[in-house]
Amino acid sequence: MKLLILTYGTEGDTRPLVALGHALHSIGHDVYLLGDARTLGSADELGLANSALSGDIRQLFSEWLSQGPKGTAKALVQLTNANTHAWTVETLAAADGCDAILTSGLAGFIGLSVAERLGIPAIGTGMIPLTPSREFPSPFLPSGLVPRWINHASLRLTNQLFWLAFRKSLNEARQTVLRLAPWPELPTQHPMLYGISPTILPQPADWPAHAKLCGQWQTPAADFTPTLELADFLRAGPPPVYVGFGSMAGIDGPHIAKTLVTALAGRRALFYPGWSGMDDIEMPDNILRIGATPHQWLLPRTSVVIHHGGSGTTHSATRAGKPSVIIPFAGDQPFWAERLNRLGIAPPALDGAKLDARSLGKAIGFVENIEIQKRAAELGEQMEREDGLATAVREIEKLIN
Repeated sequence: MKLLILTYGTEGDTRPLVALGHALHSIGHDVYLLGDARTLGSADELGLANSALSGDIRQLFSEWLSQGPKGTAKALVQLTNANTHAWTVETLAAADGCDAILTSGLAGFIGLSVAERLGIPAIGTGMIPLTPSREFPSPFLPSGLVPRWINHASLRLTNQLFWLAFRKSLNEARQTVLRLAPWPELPTQHPMLYGISPTILPQPADWPAHAKLCGQWQTPAADFTPTLELADFLRAGPPPVYVGFGSMAGIDGPHIAKTLVTALAGRRALFYPGWSGMDDIEMPDNILRIGATPHQWLLPRTSVVIHHGGSGTTHSATRAGKPSVIIPFAGDQPFWAERLNRLGIAPPALDGAKLDARSLGKAIGFVENIEIQKRAAELGEQMEREDGLATAVREIEKLIN
């Protein structure tokens, strides 16, 4: 089969789709990926054919993340609406001759529309649970705000708000680019496959048959040789704390760095700046700044993972058998922090806007407890028995054939 994978988001949104594309390609399918230019490195590394969509999500995060979740959400809506016409044109061209489209992220509605225009199947994919359920609230609402009895309604509400935010620009593109009638309401009947581990979020009993949690979609572990500096640091003492905020840009780097140094209290740590802009901030000798390093290789060699709570890092830390300290900044990150707290392998989320060394130090001490370390190891072993990619590939082939 010839398949197009369409996504738009950060590295954490694109990398799982790269993993899925690589798994499909490795068994003979012809796969092409569209995504944000800054997130396509893993596709290039795996030899997965790809090209960039219009837009620059890193620049957007740099400009808006400091304004908090509301500012970031507003900026993402503006970015999507500004690029909907271009993304539709680019997707239609890339989908020529395809048998199906796997669609995800901010470009999700566009994939559904292009598939309709071409008369081919569309399969929704994602790393954030969007299908309404009574078992958990919307991942985009503040943790603890939603009473359990309105969980289902909260998911319907946020999905409807997304639809209303994107409807005008999408329907204009449907008419002008695809020559299709506008959609009067939110489409919900297409299949949905999630690269989410049932260890972290069990498959909801009330989900429809077309929605499925497959398990984590992780790129294959490649041969990796650490730098001499990293290898020496790891050999020089006990497993260090890992600190990384992934694709979060525009955060208060100097404050975060100062808080980290104080809270770590001399503990050995590895720090990955990511998109944070903290590449040049001076660190003491107990903290080694590192470049991009495969999580499958690195995280099992650490003791604790301090991160922003993105779905990808949350899954990788848990799969590595390590407890987390989560400092959410936007989007679904508080949701994942709450899931790990429920599982007993993370303290309650820390507020990135009000982060202080005392609270962070207390959280680090909490996850160093031997019982929490043991619980994290058990969950890691459970996740290792999942095969999310194989499950997703089977479902895709079943849905298309």
